[in-house]
Amino acid sequence: MRELEIPKHVAVIMDGNGRWAVRCGLERTAGHKAGEKVLMKWVRAGVHLGISEMSFYTFSTENWTRSPSEVRFLMNISKQIMRARAPEFLELGVRVKWVGRKTRLWKSVLSELEKIQNLTKNCTKMTVNFCINYGGRAEILDAVTKLVEDARAGRFSGSKVTQKQFEKCMYSSSMRPVDLLIRTSGEQRISNFLLWQIAYAEMIFLDDAWPDTDEQTLQRCVNDYNLRTRRFGAM
Repeated sequence: MRELEIPKHVAVIMDGNGRWAVRCGLERTAGHKAGEKVLMKWVRAGVHLGISEMSFYTFSTENWTRSPSEVRFLMNISKQIMRARAPEFLELGVRVKWVGRKTRLWKSVLSELEKIQNLTKNCTKMTVNFCINYGGRAEILDAVTKLVEDARAGRFSGSKVTQKQFEKCMYSSSMRPVDLLIRTSGEQRISNFLLWQIAYAEMIFLDDAWPDTDEQTLQRCVNDYNLRTRRFGAM
């Protein structure tokens, strides 16, 4: 029997929090609260399975168009997660990293992200990337802008940019390519998430809303991943 292969990097689009809450007769914010608890279940499951890296789409560059009250709630809950869950991340041996744009991001949120990054920087069990104020197109554009600035400043020379040089200019130059992308709530689209990193990712789209998933959901996704043959463009 084929040995279970664990994807090194799992990226997750946690979709359906608000719709789940409305369906349950609750305020949309209740869905985000429920979703935070599920996120920690997936982190613990990821450590248990031996996944090296997980990325969670927490707040996109497009989410600023939501109602001001929901944006405030999402910013505040992001701060609360970093502050309240820091000891648990440390105990699990999880290194936390922030991936995204500084522009428009609340200074108080950025402060908490910097604190937890520093606190967990020596953890080696797994890396968790919180993609907050993140957009795949924005990341690529910002990387190109940095390359141009480096060239003008004399820090980069040459007529041809290599993939390695380009990746060094991205938000997280140490991020692995995504092996498995999972999206919940029945939508089958990428929504501008890690466009560069998912070039050869296997994709799984679940009908369950994010708050309805758990550790077993991640296990089933890994099992599904193992039924696929990854060719990376080869025959």
